[in-house]
Amino acid sequence: MTAVLRTALTELVGIEHPIVQTGMGWVSGPRLTAATCNAGGLGILASATMTYEELEAAIKKTKQLTDKPFGVNMRADASDAGQRCDLLIREGVKVASFALAPKKDLISKLKDNGVVVVPSIGAAKHAVKVASWGADAVVVQGGEGGGHTGGVATTLLLPSVLDAVDIPVIAGGGFFDGRGLAAALSYGAAGVAMGTRFLLTSDSAVPDSVKQEYLKRDLQGTTVSVKVDGMPHRVLNTDLVNSLEKSSYIRGLVAAAKNAPKVRKMTGNSWPTLLKEGLAMRKNTDKTWLQIVMNANTPMLLKAGLVDGDTEAGVLASGQVVGMIDDLPSCQELIDRIVADAVKRIDALGALRA
Repeated sequence: MTAVLRTALTELVGIEHPIVQTGMGWVSGPRLTAATCNAGGLGILASATMTYEELEAAIKKTKQLTDKPFGVNMRADASDAGQRCDLLIREGVKVASFALAPKKDLISKLKDNGVVVVPSIGAAKHAVKVASWGADAVVVQGGEGGGHTGGVATTLLLPSVLDAVDIPVIAGGGFFDGRGLAAALSYGAAGVAMGTRFLLTSDSAVPDSVKQEYLKRDLQGTTVSVKVDGMPHRVLNTDLVNSLEKSSYIRGLVAAAKNAPKVRKMTGNSWPTLLKEGLAMRKNTDKTWLQIVMNANTPMLLKAGLVDGDTEAGVLASGQVVGMIDDLPSCQELIDRIVADAVKRIDALGALRA
């Protein structure tokens, strides 16, 4: 029997262990999400790469695979964000997570209907803002994290956010084992969020050949590139990424022009809707038009790598922790050993008291 660590996160969401599997595009589908939940953590579906109909089917499939609480990660700036929130409410989804801060009225609507709202933020000031709008908790990811990431290490970003807000803070970026969970709880976090560690499990649908590419990497095996989509993006070092790093932004723009029709088909959005989303992104974020146009590259390049298994034509988002991972356990095995080790280390710390 795995020991239990009760925190503000476990109480808020109704889960057994303070461990969150992040919503990774093309990775966090029903199988991985349900496996995480059945192991006592919080699994989160990634919906940014799904049409509305695909999300609806994914939620129903996840509910067939688990009766535990789970979440859905959404784009707050999506044209159908309100409709997707209605779907979460109707289907009884426990948690709505957002990569960008949702508007105050959207947070209120979700909370009024019993959905826990958890935005991801990259600075203390952003945590203060969403907390004032009613967010129930926040995920804070340090620069070690995979995908779109900032430049401040978790060891500094986490305490700055903890000092700024009174809501539960979930620590992301650099976590993969019981030591990390114990450390995060010692800082005052309510739990940890992990992406790369869950990608590298037997429950992940990422092709085995791609998982082996991850397992080969050491602590120098990732790069923070701005040539993928114009934003800092931590990915594995590959020939494609190295080539992009040496190229001009023109190559990225050409790729975006080719990928835009694929994104439109993937999301089911019309060209006017995509333009509307771009205008909204320009208004509500500090992204340049170059970054917004190149944004079309991200989902298609990730799909090529993480779904199609073509590492020569795609990119592989990854946290720096990839250099510390050497196995592919099930979600159950992973969570059990993380919690058991964290409890042992917390007990050992208590024994240090004179």
